[in-house]
Amino acid sequence: MAHVTGDWNPLGQVFYRKQEIYTLGWRDIDLDKFVVAAAPYGGPVALIRDETKLVRVQGSIRPVIYIYTSSGREISSIRWNSGHVIHLGWSCSEELLCVQEDGSVLVYDIFGQFKRTFSMGTEAKEMKVRDCRIFNSHQGTGLAVMTSSYRIFMVNNVDEPRIRRMADVPGLDAPPSSWVVISQDRQSRVLLARENDLYLLDHGGQYSRQLAPVSQQVEAYTEMAVSFNNKYLALFTNTGLLWIGSSDLERAYCEFDTKCPQRPKQLAWCGTGAIVGYWENILLMVGPGKDYVKYNVDSTVHLVPELDGLRILSNYSHEFLHKVPSVVECVFKIGSIEPGAMLYEASREFQNGSPKADEYIRMIQDRLTVAVDQCIQAAGCEHEPTTQRMLLRAASFGKCFLSDMNPEPFVRMCRTLRVLNSVRDFTIGIPLSCAQLEQLSMPVLIDRLVLRRQYPLAIRVCQYLKMPEAEGVSRILAHWACYKVQQTHVDDELIARSINEKLRDTPGISYSEIAAKAAECGRTELAIRLLEYEPKSAEQVPLLMKMGRDQLALAKAVDSGDTDLVYTVVMHLKEKLTLGDFLMTIRNLPTAQSLYLQYCKEQNREMLQDLYYQEDNFQESANCRVMDSYNETRMDERLRNLQQAQEAYTKARNEFAAKVTEEQVRLLKYQDLSLHDTISQL
Repeated sequence: MAHVTGDWNPLGQVFYRKQEIYTLGWRDIDLDKFVVAAAPYGGPVALIRDETKLVRVQGSIRPVIYIYTSSGREISSIRWNSGHVIHLGWSCSEELLCVQEDGSVLVYDIFGQFKRTFSMGTEAKEMKVRDCRIFNSHQGTGLAVMTSSYRIFMVNNVDEPRIRRMADVPGLDAPPSSWVVISQDRQSRVLLARENDLYLLDHGGQYSRQLAPVSQQVEAYTEMAVSFNNKYLALFTNTGLLWIGSSDLERAYCEFDTKCPQRPKQLAWCGTGAIVGYWENILLMVGPGKDYVKYNVDSTVHLVPELDGLRILSNYSHEFLHKVPSVVECVFKIGSIEPGAMLYEASREFQNGSPKADEYIRMIQDRLTVAVDQCIQAAGCEHEPTTQRMLLRAASFGKCFLSDMNPEPFVRMCRTLRVLNSVRDFTIGIPLSCAQLEQLSMPVLIDRLVLRRQYPLAIRVCQYLKMPEAEGVSRILAHWACYKVQQTHVDDELIARSINEKLRDTPGISYSEIAAKAAECGRTELAIRLLEYEPKSAEQVPLLMKMGRDQLALAKAVDSGDTDLVYTVVMHLKEKLTLGDFLMTIRNLPTAQSLYLQYCKEQNREMLQDLYYQEDNFQESANCRVMDSYNETRMDERLRNLQQAQEAYTKARNEFAAKVTEEQVRLLKYQDLSLHDTISQL
């Protein structure tokens, strides 16, 4: 067990450990020369050269943004050809946010594909942005910028940016000594320090002066850090004092003298139990009880706060600093007599063929259920598969002595660890902990694999976890197909065939969505080929109309037998085409023509007449005029309709009908009664 506890460091009553997750794959990268932005939950890392440390040369060199996995494998790069970037950060959906000096925010995916852009407002554009904070809000990912006039503008959700101006700090005519965004109780506010004065700003135009319960005189708060859950705050002063308390400044947990007045390069929370300051070659971790641990570092590092720890990126390695979970302490702490520790020892002795195993089991006979549970939970907290296996083997050994043990927690943990170990692999590079996965959820993890185009692994995870196909495999294959149609160097027929072969037996696949993606990429012929595989005409027809393939859309609608669908296409054509072209188009499809005739009879009598005229159908035109005459209340309109009917009957060579209509006109002129009414009156 000594090797398990070898990297434990006591911090008050608890232990912390710093474990290497990866030896980084990036080469010739000196973090000291780069601005680093790393996404939480083991997300990607973006790097751009730090312009303040560039040696100026003749001419301007376009900067490049490099995007890596957490294991240091390069995913993509963006050759920057826009404005001056002052800040990089990641959204909760792992989109890269590039904030420019003019207040524009450009959004890219992890493969460097441009997604969209938005602005932080006119004032930010005119006055220029000097500083920025990206934070998690109750609505998603928030962004706050400070202009050169020291005003702060904020959006709570970069997906639906609504700009809010924060309250102005009175008399602020110089850069604030530090500021941070605190997002709590469904609202985001800014805590800003003007030397030793603290102000809490909201977007309602209100500000309030805050008093931190600090025991000694403070000249300036030079650095601030808020915890991952926004409940705790750390303030660093110009005298080297580190204050730790609640984010509402109501409670102070401790004050620690670092004896270093120099502002730290970074101040970040390690979960919620300790604060870490980074100075040249030193990491100082301070707990709420004034306990501390000092780590020496031999290269520039970048700190990435997580909900349960702190990731540390250096030039060569990626480490995870976190509190040793209490259940791991129970099992592995030297001298522990907890049930889990005894069961672990019993399992080891059993594997060595020692009779001591029986003694250990007898010692915890009445607490064996607790022991098994502790070993299962401890396995979930371990990063090394070797340690995981030892703990699960111990849990499995303990289960043998329990007749009524519920196997579900054991099975669930085995499945979870298998998935975690797969995504932690160097080639994937998502170093999630069990606690992070629980917060993130398995569907989101699968989404992140899809986002990275790790389709085979995502499918295997879904199949392994027995997820419903509609939520799992089908959805992933649909994403794969949408990616496939964007490969412009591959022939349309080849792509359509490979997509159909892969998706043929998969339920719940919408070919129309894939075809829509192809159409969006300008590949109309491929979209039409894909639509041939779509079984639902209601999905085919709208996209065909959108692509301008109206005749094909009409033919598909007629073949479907869905009258509503036919009506939709017919009315679309009527609005789009000239009358002559429209009538010529539907003439070739009797079903469409008859449906349109039916519509005109019920809704548009004038159009019906135009239709009969276009077709030289004088007989039906005359019949229609006679019917219209009976619906008229004014005598002159009735006579006009009958006279037009008489002319149409004559053209149709229906002499009897023409003669009868003529007599009806004469009768109406003599008296305003029909023949029937006249005879009835007589």
